[in-house]
Amino acid sequence: MELLGPVLLIANPGSRRGEVLRAKAMGAFRDAGVQCDVVVTEQAGHGARVAAERGSSYQAVFALGGDGTAVEVLGALANTDVLVGLLPGGTGNLVARSLGVPLSIELAVPALLKGREARIDLGLLNGEQYFAFTAGIGIDAAMVEATTAALKRRYGVLAYIVAATRATLRQRTFHVRIEADGQTIERDASAVMVANFGTVLNDLIRIGPDIVADDGLLDLCIFSPDGIAEALTVAWRLFRKDFSPHPAVQYRRGARFAFDCTPAQAVQTDGELRGRTPVTIEVQPRAARVLSPKWFVAGGGKRESGIGNRESDESKDRSPDVSNPDSRFPVSCLPPPANRLRLPRLSLPVASCDFSRT
Repeated sequence: MELLGPVLLIANPGSRRGEVLRAKAMGAFRDAGVQCDVVVTEQAGHGARVAAERGSSYQAVFALGGDGTAVEVLGALANTDVLVGLLPGGTGNLVARSLGVPLSIELAVPALLKGREARIDLGLLNGEQYFAFTAGIGIDAAMVEATTAALKRRYGVLAYIVAATRATLRQRTFHVRIEADGQTIERDASAVMVANFGTVLNDLIRIGPDIVADDGLLDLCIFSPDGIAEALTVAWRLFRKDFSPHPAVQYRRGARFAFDCTPAQAVQTDGELRGRTPVTIEVQPRAARVLSPKWFVAGGGKRESGIGNRESDESKDRSPDVSNPDSRFPVSCLPPPANRLRLPRLSLPVASCDFSRT
């Protein structure tokens, strides 16, 4: 497909290098011969209101900002036919990365204008807050809380790795009770995640096995390492994409999850703190109509349910299917080499650890 316009660009001025990126985006639309109307957001929620009120008048709505801006626009246009393109303008850009969007605005705009469209699932927290990437309790939420603006300015995207290291070393375990589609799970954990996409930072880490964003389900990931040694083992397995059965890791797929923790825990969705437990999370199947580059496609194998390594034999041998517009996004799809994350040498802060049971 090829978008001819007009399009609406909703830009967050507070995003990293916001003004420069906005000028680059406008120039890229102009070079493509596409009329682009721009709205600069003024406060939290402004982007969602603009998208809901004006989105249907355009061929597509583009969100320029971080994950917060992306989710505002996606949530406002959920369960509509309005097409959404995500342009990376924040620090993590996890949602845009997960859709294969190039990190360069000059490359991202033409790639999406000449890209393909797909429907993806969204998650819904407590019936009101949409998310596209993940929701997290425990270490995940502590990481978000620890990722300060100063840390982002100093390290950029690596701020999340620094914050994750700090959160892992400081996090205590908690008891969690989960109602998963009518079944109850109870255990001690240090982190619980509900994932819609499975890859982090261009496949540097995978959260769980065979997670795709258009199957009408969400993936529950429970991490309960007993001590720092086992925590490091679990982290190394995620880096290695090793999802074979392990006593400190549990996976499950479902449409609705209810969480209650003792003591109550902070909750995050797509990098924003959203209060504390108890909470409910449910899937909104294929709620978002999104753009991705043409090359970001592949066939998907049938997946199996259950706990542990659920990747089917079919999915292990997936091959690209560029002719099928309905093919799902696989966890193995990577952007071109120029868009891969390059890791500089980094000295991580050291802190004491406490994995004592509560």
